[in-house]
Amino acid sequence: MSTKTFDIEGMSCASCAQTVEKAAGKLTGVTKASVNLATEKLTMDYDEEKLSDQAIAQAVADAGFRAISPAVQKIYTIEGMTCASCAQTVEKAVKRLNGVEQATVNLATEKLSVSYNPEIQNSSEIAAAVKDAGYEAVEEISEKDQVERDQEKKQQHIHNMWQRFWLSGVFTVPLLYIAMGHMLGLPLPAFIDPMAAGTTFAVLQLILTVPVLYLGRSFFVVGFRSLFKGHPNMDSLVALGTSAAFLYSLYGTVMVFNGHTHFAMELYYESAAVILTLITLGKYFEAVSKGKTSEAIKKLMGLAPKTARVIRAEEELELPIDQVQQGDIIVVRPGEKIPVDGVVLEGTTAIDESMLTGESIPVEKKAGDAVIGASINKNGTIQFKATKVGKDTALAQIVKLVEDAQGSKAPIAKMADKISGIFVPIVIGLAILSGLAWYFIGQESWVFSLTITISVLVIACPCALGLATPTAIMVGTGKGAENGVLIKSGDALETTHKIQTIVFDKTGTITEGKPVVTDILVKNNLSEQELLQYAASAEKGSEHPLGEAIVNAAQEQELPLYSMQNFAAIPGHGIQGEIEGNQLLLGNKKLMMEQGIDLGDFLESSDQLAEAGKTPMFIAQNQQLAGIIAVADTIKESSKAAIEKLHQMGIEVAMITGDNRRTAEAIAKQVGIDRVLSEVLPEDKAAEVKKLQAGSRKIAMVGDGINDAPALAQADIGIAIGSGTDVAIESADIVLMRSDLMDVPTAVELSKSTIKNIKENLFWAFAYNTLGIPVAMGVLYLFGGPLLNPMIAGAAMSFSSVSVLLNALRLKRFKPTAVRK
Repeated sequence: MSTKTFDIEGMSCASCAQTVEKAAGKLTGVTKASVNLATEKLTMDYDEEKLSDQAIAQAVADAGFRAISPAVQKIYTIEGMTCASCAQTVEKAVKRLNGVEQATVNLATEKLSVSYNPEIQNSSEIAAAVKDAGYEAVEEISEKDQVERDQEKKQQHIHNMWQRFWLSGVFTVPLLYIAMGHMLGLPLPAFIDPMAAGTTFAVLQLILTVPVLYLGRSFFVVGFRSLFKGHPNMDSLVALGTSAAFLYSLYGTVMVFNGHTHFAMELYYESAAVILTLITLGKYFEAVSKGKTSEAIKKLMGLAPKTARVIRAEEELELPIDQVQQGDIIVVRPGEKIPVDGVVLEGTTAIDESMLTGESIPVEKKAGDAVIGASINKNGTIQFKATKVGKDTALAQIVKLVEDAQGSKAPIAKMADKISGIFVPIVIGLAILSGLAWYFIGQESWVFSLTITISVLVIACPCALGLATPTAIMVGTGKGAENGVLIKSGDALETTHKIQTIVFDKTGTITEGKPVVTDILVKNNLSEQELLQYAASAEKGSEHPLGEAIVNAAQEQELPLYSMQNFAAIPGHGIQGEIEGNQLLLGNKKLMMEQGIDLGDFLESSDQLAEAGKTPMFIAQNQQLAGIIAVADTIKESSKAAIEKLHQMGIEVAMITGDNRRTAEAIAKQVGIDRVLSEVLPEDKAAEVKKLQAGSRKIAMVGDGINDAPALAQADIGIAIGSGTDVAIESADIVLMRSDLMDVPTAVELSKSTIKNIKENLFWAFAYNTLGIPVAMGVLYLFGGPLLNPMIAGAAMSFSSVSVLLNALRLKRFKPTAVRK
């Protein structure tokens, strides 16, 4: 059984995805077929012995779409080779296959690299050819290469959509001027004046419209295909409306040629062109949003080092990371990245795991402790045994979690599609019925009946639908940017107003993410400044954040520092040395107890500091306790106010952290958190968010670290702090550019205002047209009233567009009610 992913071209809505799923799911040997509309991919589980890639591609083609295997170059591990002739045998066997452009075997690495045309050849036949030659081929593909291919394809799609838009605009702008200029009193050259030169006036509009129709041909292909398959969508409505406007105008042009010059005033070429141009602009914004999905994965992969220093046969070798094997002994020096996951065998050090765990304080490591790939070795040389390599490392698992969360997040159904799914069949039915009724029952001419039919379609065509959602989203996202809230897509705007629970990461989100000195407790005759001076002198040059916090506090008070002799680090405990002839110990409670230092009443004080989420550091002078300096990651000024505001909005607030429960609950109590999720490993954060989503509960996640990326992607809405890592920002749907948590309630308020505006726009986009349908059907004419002229239908469409635009601009008056404290 194999699992394979195909890129699908031509999809534009949920019904397209369902059509592809059904077509693929019916094939023999398929156990599962699912389509992700956001990534435009078909994922299938199937038996390669019963089904070929060509058969899958053909089934998708029969459904009206195109399936492309994303891999045109593959790498196989070849088992059974022993010499150069074996490599030549494998090469020849593969090169003989149709569609294979190149095949190269590297005997040293036992790898076969194949370039082939996926439309002609497939992986199972390549593996079969190698097997027939007497060897075994196991397919490999670089995850990074796959991401880069996907990104390249998406960037090309964005470029194509932008090119389509501006080319359409080049023809639409002059067409609009020619068609509407005389109505607005704008000057027109005499040779295209509709009254004096009707033929030229009509032909010029036709010439300008045809390129726009050609550039927007995909709307007609997809729209009519969906219509004929019984799943009308937005494209169906656009295709019908623009076709009706164009065909009616084409008929009018023919009539102008036959001497009926009044038809020159009844042309609606500009309606077709404007609709297609605006919808293309909307598709461009959608493509840009989709193009962001793989950036986070690409940056995550960039964290891993490219090489590793491995000991083999008592020799130290620098090897590419993909050649590191489980069980290898690896050497890492200060300042270098840990290449893979493993367990320390020799040496002691402190490792900065902040890029993965989000915690700012390096973790002390000694023999027997686990190390994580991509973390940074700070101050000691270690040797460790590789326990997890390749796709099994913690970083690779985080990459997979981001991919899975992004892929499983179903695209939000667009309101316009929902409305058009009901609206289109009704309009088509009414248009046909009214035309037939006037012809057979009313005994009118076929021209009259055709005019009725087309008038209904024209007035029902939603010109304003091209503006309804994009304009509100553009104005809404613009206002968000003004208020420091970067909203990446319309989907994010639509979902944010439904959020019921918001989960905050602790370090760097609720807190500053940088430890500072908070308390200084002294004993004997020392002053606070003297105690700080001694401690900072001992920690001078330290790379440990706790030590840096003490040194920074001394520098802020401009305290001169002493030189320290006989310095020694005690891993996991602290440091010792001699300052001004005094023996100095600085470290945790365990160090003091082992050195026999009497802590007295300060033991209770240290417990109280720890209960408050602070880290107490003891200082002893000549075997006598001198005092305590407490260091903590302080809470941001805006945290408490933001959480209070969210509570007022009826939103539950939770906090997730890798910190211990005591510290986490101390922080939560200070800011008013409802629920605490503590001691959560980086790879488990997404799973915790998923648990909260039980029962279709809408969850938002706010974070800033790489370890938050999977949770940000898993949540219904991911919100990243602007000062956080690039990976977190790319994984998120919303970015708080000012790193101000008060912008979280602002994002929710803005979402509610924008969605309300979009619903109003969708109403007005259809209101005038719907009210005009009975008139277009000839109801008034039946009782002696006027027959709706398509010119009035065009005016109704224009008026609905203007009303939608004006309504969207009302969002510019949005002001967040959240008051910053």
